[in-house]
Amino acid sequence: MSQPLRGLYAITDSQLLADGKLLPYVDAALAGGARLLQYRDKSGDAGKRHTEASELARLCRYYGADLIINDDLALAAELGVGLHLGRDDGSLREARQELGRDAIIGATCHASLAFAEQAAAEQASYLAFGRFFQSVTKPGAPAATPVLLETANRRFTLPLVAIGGVSTHNAPQLISAGASLLAVVHGLFGANSAEEVERRARHFNELFLSL
Repeated sequence: MSQPLRGLYAITDSQLLADGKLLPYVDAALAGGARLLQYRDKSGDAGKRHTEASELARLCRYYGADLIINDDLALAAELGVGLHLGRDDGSLREARQELGRDAIIGATCHASLAFAEQAAAEQASYLAFGRFFQSVTKPGAPAATPVLLETANRRFTLPLVAIGGVSTHNAPQLISAGASLLAVVHGLFGANSAEEVERRARHFNELFLSL
């Protein structure tokens, strides 16, 4: 990790970024200052996933950001990038052994401090809590609260990620509660132009500077 993990954490969505939007919208998010980019594509098309992830890795290198692959250790290892694991997506400890000590490996903790304790013990790079607000991407995810973030911030030294319905309007309370990174899908990429994506990205990052 070349820089502290703090700021906007952009997460792709294969449906939201269909029809040729993936690269220009991601480019705009990175130009706007996104610190991390997670490539999330649950399709079974391995060739498509490899091609898109490779292109995103190139963009991230250009902007000095870090690419994280969602739930695909083999692809992350091949590209030499980071990995994010959900609760049922495989062993964090095995991923650390495979990717090395310097790789960024994140863990989904939902609204559970016990999950976070386990992930920290298995050498996670960051702990992701959520959902905090109504989420289009994961409407049924367990609800988390700013109080949970405050508690986690006192208990752990790892960066904390807040995800789930995050917008520029509700983000300040999450940053104030201890979020190091704001993971955003629709609030960033649900835009009608790449220019709007960049504007939103800059707005999210400005919030970290002002709080």
